[in-house]
Amino acid sequence: MSSLVYLGLGSNLGERAANLQAAVRAMPPKVRPLAQSPVYETPPWGYTDQPRFLNLVVQAETDLAPLKLLDFLKNLELEIGRTPSFRYGPRQIDLDILFYDDLVLQTPELCIPHPRLHERAFVLVPLADLAPHLCHPGLGQTVAEMLSNVDASGIQKFEDRVNLKT
Repeated sequence: MSSLVYLGLGSNLGERAANLQAAVRAMPPKVRPLAQSPVYETPPWGYTDQPRFLNLVVQAETDLAPLKLLDFLKNLELEIGRTPSFRYGPRQIDLDILFYDDLVLQTPELCIPHPRLHERAFVLVPLADLAPHLCHPGLGQTVAEMLSNVDASGIQKFEDRVNLKT
């Protein structure tokens, strides 16, 4: 049985747009993209002395269980060229599970919904393009409501020079 997931993608090293494109194209068949937000250029979050990010959100279907999906995404990051760094540091690619159906999961390895998505405009802006009325099962707020509570200044739609569709 397929599950509906929302995945956050980000890149701020190397060919940022190409890194995002490579990630989306490498997802099938285990993760089947259904829709994709526009790409946004965003200021770094957490550790600010680093290049700006490109971010997008993908809505997809998967038959993978949550922890198997996490393993798949972490392996995909390595294939695209992510190397170990410090928390919130620069990276070739970052792939995060934002939502997995309406699941609430808290394990040492994985928390769903993503535990800080409600604080992160760089996730909420593209997520709102796809699913503004999606309700956070833990907070009881829609994506649009969460977005209204964060500072989205400095986030700009990236020029439409890149086609990420597969």
